[in-house]
Amino acid sequence: MTDEIILASASPRRKQLLEQIGLRFQVIPSTAEEIILAQETPEALVVRLSIAKASEVANRPGLTGRWVIGSDTVVVCQGQILGKPADAEQAAEMLRLLSGREHQVLSGYAILDRKSGAQRSEAVTTRVRFRDLTEEEIAGYIASGEPADKAGSYAIQGLGVCFVAGIEGS
Repeated sequence: MTDEIILASASPRRKQLLEQIGLRFQVIPSTAEEIILAQETPEALVVRLSIAKASEVANRPGLTGRWVIGSDTVVVCQGQILGKPADAEQAAEMLRLLSGREHQVLSGYAILDRKSGAQRSEAVTTRVRFRDLTEEEIAGYIASGEPADKAGSYAIQGLGVCFVAGIEGS
């Protein structure tokens, strides 16, 4: 049934991924706050936020779906956790940090079964290496609007792929 699976995300990419594998689902974006806790590992962070997003939607009154999927992604470079940029200046700072370096992209997911209370969650890590970026490339990419609302200020499935020199993992 269409209403059995709920994606607790407004991400067009996550929606597209579920559609590509033939799932029928409804989209109900989560309003859970994305806060990084001190001393939290990136793996623990993406799993905790994935669970929080799925739980926030799952606990809404009047919901009929059984399965709720939450997800979160962060980028880690030189020990820094990079979430979504607050503005164009922060996006540029993140892209400068990633320029010419290898970093990790961590994606977490959580699937909650509202009927049984069962839950499954996990984090997956992919290593990505960027080529050296020019200031003009960074400015042009930011002007495209793509870095907004993207962990690490880029989307590998979009124009950001042009920055990638190598990838290892999912």
